[in-house]
Amino acid sequence: MLKRIPKFFRSFYFITSLLFIVWMLFFDSNDFVTQYQMSKQLRILEQDKEHYLEKMAEVQQDREELMGNPELLEKFAREKYLMKRPGEEVFIIVPKKEK
Repeated sequence: MLKRIPKFFRSFYFITSLLFIVWMLFFDSNDFVTQYQMSKQLRILEQDKEHYLEKMAEVQQDREELMGNPELLEKFAREKYLMKRPGEEVFIIVPKKEK
């Protein structure tokens, strides 16, 4: 039966190389599947990074606008944090949700 297998496939170097390739593809800690999953996770994290960088730039711009304009700062405080002046009453109108 070994005689039917070509001599090249029976050689020590071929068998060793084949075993090495199989080991590296499936059993090593840096196997093919792990590398694919890590590259996929890296792409997701890079997208998240871009999103957060955009949000940081937006918040920085809003902060600069608010700190430069006292009227805008008061409007922001009233709308966002429901702050009020002494002696003032604030009414919050919540629209009714339609089903």
